[in-house]
Amino acid sequence: MEKQKRKLGLVPKLIIGIILGILLGQPFVPEVIARLVVTASSLFSLFLKFVIPLMILAYVTMGIADLSQGAGKLLLVTAGLAYASTLIAGSCSYLVSSTLFPSFMSADALEQIADTAGNSLSPYLTIAIEPILDTLAAVLLAFILGLCMSSMRGKQIGNSLYNGFHDFSAIIDKVLHVAIVPLLPLYICGTFVDMTRSGKTFVILGILWKVFLVVIIMHLICITVQFCIAGAVSHKNPLKLIRNQIPGCTTALGTQSSAATIPVNLQCAEADGVSSEIRNFVVPLCANIHMAGSMITITACATAVCLMNQIPISLATVVPFIATLGIAMIASPGAPGGSIMTALPFLYMIFGTELGDPEGPICAIMVALYITQDSFGTACNVSGDNAIGVIVDTIYKKWIKK
Repeated sequence: MEKQKRKLGLVPKLIIGIILGILLGQPFVPEVIARLVVTASSLFSLFLKFVIPLMILAYVTMGIADLSQGAGKLLLVTAGLAYASTLIAGSCSYLVSSTLFPSFMSADALEQIADTAGNSLSPYLTIAIEPILDTLAAVLLAFILGLCMSSMRGKQIGNSLYNGFHDFSAIIDKVLHVAIVPLLPLYICGTFVDMTRSGKTFVILGILWKVFLVVIIMHLICITVQFCIAGAVSHKNPLKLIRNQIPGCTTALGTQSSAATIPVNLQCAEADGVSSEIRNFVVPLCANIHMAGSMITITACATAVCLMNQIPISLATVVPFIATLGIAMIASPGAPGGSIMTALPFLYMIFGTELGDPEGPICAIMVALYITQDSFGTACNVSGDNAIGVIVDTIYKKWIKK
């Protein structure tokens, strides 16, 4: 009897991708090799961006359509939990940042960070591949189709459309398992090659490592609190839920994209015992509307920039900014740095009209600060997505599904 071959798991592959990315991004590695890796990663990124809206359309539509009862209620509950989590996370981030940051901020940090701008490696080849839908359009279309199929199937319409989307969802599943998930380590490797080669990560770590450390701790606390709440509601062990989330967090650290982490996060939700109809609905949806980790990072970075430039900032100015951004950032996590790019037009609410110019130097520093810490914010986002999934699944099984 032949011994079954042991396959290397996804998490070790992702860790190997990160290590290789850091090594290949070192100055002693020929630039041609680094650019080849970045080119391969860039091409995969284009393919990923094309597939993500199709993934959202397939999974969210089928997730809602499979809810025979209470689809509208569950949609409201999920959106409410996601928005409340984002608001609370951002407000807590400001309170912590405004308390701790003044003791270790330096005014000359801005100039040193600005020196790393424009150092990114460019790929040898780029191809213009436009997605069929943008992510927000995919989410809205999935809402319409899913809710209508859930309420009308077998009553006012037949099963043809449902069966068509069922087959479409199976095709997307095949694409994810054959192409997307196996190539994620390559994507992550290219991301770290570029970040290491440009020097952004190490420069900002060397200057603002205390700020960076505080933000990471806030993300870890946020993840712990979210899973403790989910565990209390579902009567599940929060430590086991956190352990199940490790592959999703590792993937998010490398991709810097909540949407790109959806395939792995669905596997984490399955390990948490979330039913298929709920996880296929909640995980892709929350990847586009739940951004607690991104809000923690953006609020902390904005507070740091204000302190470095002696710009007045208070809870009265931060809360309206958070409330607005919680809605404006919907469907922005499809690409690394998507949240901060969406936030740029609203930074005037914090910095004022003149300093809040999206093309100005202050906003450029905000982008640099955020991108360096975006990985951890994304990991916090996707972890919260599954915490919400556990809560919604419990509500569905106890009070809606009869």
